[in-house]
Amino acid sequence: MRRTLVLLVVGLTEELISDATPNLAALVRDGALRTLHTITPAVTCSVQATFMTGELPREHGIVGNGWYFRDLSEVWLWRQSAHLYSGERIWEAGRKRDPSFSCAKLFWWYNMYDTADWAVTPRPMYPADGRKLPDVWTDPLELRFELTEKLGTFPLFNFWGPRADVVSSEWIARSATHVWDTKQPTLSLVYLPHLDYCLQKYGPSAPEIPKHLAEVDALVGELVANAKKDGARVVVLSEYGIVDVSGPVHVNRVLREAGLIRVREELGLELLEPGLSEAFAVADHQIAHVYVKNPARIDEVKRLLEAVPGIERVLHDKAELGLDHPRSGELVAIAKPDRWFTYYYWLEDARAPDFARCVDIHRKPGYDPVELFLDPAIPLPMLKVAAKVARSKLGFRTLMNVIPLDATLVKGSHGRVTDDPKKGPVFISTDPDLLPDAVAATDVKRLILKHVFD
Repeated sequence: MRRTLVLLVVGLTEELISDATPNLAALVRDGALRTLHTITPAVTCSVQATFMTGELPREHGIVGNGWYFRDLSEVWLWRQSAHLYSGERIWEAGRKRDPSFSCAKLFWWYNMYDTADWAVTPRPMYPADGRKLPDVWTDPLELRFELTEKLGTFPLFNFWGPRADVVSSEWIARSATHVWDTKQPTLSLVYLPHLDYCLQKYGPSAPEIPKHLAEVDALVGELVANAKKDGARVVVLSEYGIVDVSGPVHVNRVLREAGLIRVREELGLELLEPGLSEAFAVADHQIAHVYVKNPARIDEVKRLLEAVPGIERVLHDKAELGLDHPRSGELVAIAKPDRWFTYYYWLEDARAPDFARCVDIHRKPGYDPVELFLDPAIPLPMLKVAAKVARSKLGFRTLMNVIPLDATLVKGSHGRVTDDPKKGPVFISTDPDLLPDAVAATDVKRLILKHVFD
């Protein structure tokens, strides 16, 4: 077996490899780059499950970053239990070939209670007083204390939200180096999220992007150098490409205005009632699963959405995308290349639920990239944040309502397969002879194992 390091550099495309990324450019020059033909939806959880199992969502069950749990009548996103996806994991296939095969899975999704030898994933603490405290979950559990003692507390608020930046990826990279050196896994799977934030916030064409490319490239250089000193092979890949977008599509507001969505009023604010709604959408970047209660109304809802500007396709037959799984919506809407879907279902901002103005990924019934921004209407926003944090540390329950409701702030998105392959995901290897001419997302498991065993 040959030790192999796999770096998942979120949002990396061939077009982004430039003078700002000398380490990535060297990998391509000395190795090989292939366009990675990703799946729909091209979103984190679905693509990573395909990478791990070699299967499509119809088989592994991850139809998005979240979905409508029909038995609960609730929408849940960003759950972490590995029991949610099916299929033989890459490390399980490796162990069949050689029982001494070992794997570290660092910050890839569905990492809790999986069967990898070492796992690290974000897992905040939620004391009863309402605070959210940064932390990680690890397997074995002792690894949590080992990493925290060596690296300090995981910078959760730099991992997502208005403060998201390279600091979280730096912590992940240092943890990956520690695990690589001290545990010596055969295969190390490392997730570097940094580009995800800036590309969604500014768009890939923005002048701010080269600085962020250089930051993540420096981390790649350090990790690759550390792996190569042990004679390891290296793979760098991405799940999707992020494209410039011109504006949002408020798909749930369309359904609300058609009388298909029901809401419950609480303290003058509106909460979505999915179990009572005739149709609603779970918005997920450029993809939306649309759940229709009465099968007789599916065609009606499909016609309604097909007439909405910004929607490219509305699919009832989901088999062509490999999304014919019970968790999928009765319909799947795909945005036009320069548009994306919000989860917003209220018609007046004054009626939006309190969590809409917070970073609250588990309560919102859809993905919300506006969480990357501080509300520009707040004077001295960082001062307001600091005051709220201070109140929270003193034990007072505090609503961190600093997120705007202006979806036009978002300048980049993903989820549909990009029209231009150079704007889509990549598969880079230090060993060109191990790569075919084309790489599909379902090939990734097999190709990584080839790097270990061939």
